Amino acid sequence: MSVDWFSQLQKARKKCIVQNNLKRIHFELDDNREMVEEYDLNTNVVTRRAWRINRQLKGENSWEIEIGDPEPSYDSDNKYIIRENSNQPFITRRNTRINLEWRIRNLPYPIEVYSVLVDKELSALIVQTTNKKYYKKIIVPDLQRLCIELEQENVSFSHRFNTLIITYKKPRRLIDFEKALLEEIKKIKPEDSEEILKNCKIS
Repeated sequence: MSVDWFSQLQKARKKCIVQNNLKRIHFELDDNREMVEEYDLNTNVVTRRAWRINRQLKGENSWEIEIGDPEPSYDSDNKYIIRENSNQPFITRRNTRINLEWRIRNLPYPIEVYSVLVDKELSALIVQTTNKKYYKKIIVPDLQRLCIELEQENVSFSHRFNTLIITYKKPRRLIDFEKALLEEIKKIKPEDSEEILKNCKIS
């Protein structure tokens, strides 16, 4: 476990609300970063994680999604959803008790053309196809924060419904870290406050 990252989260100002079977924790770190995590109360798994680096630069409600689907964007009149090209590949992150998972949609090629390789120098997963139609470098911040090196043996992938599903088996150190953090989170008393809910809104 990275004592440094764990201690940062321990020292962070934290607020908690429970809503719709989700526990939402709002962390305010000493370096002015903010992080929101949402936990499924049935599984205790993080279903969503988002970051706000700088309110003044990013805007009050501008968040970078690390885990979970991005929120839909609307036009200036807040009426119409703005979507990316539905035919272009896009990637989303998932989290389970034992795995990190990425889904890259709109990839129609057969599984034989894909490779997912660990690049230890870049500390990333490199996804590419032999037909040179797709290339993606995937950073794994969960492991970077704990200074855990990527290992090829933990990588597996499958392909169905035009979606490449990449799975990375969580190292024991990450699992232990998540268990320890969960125990810290259990100590936080949920607050019933509309202001907290407003501040934790991810969009």
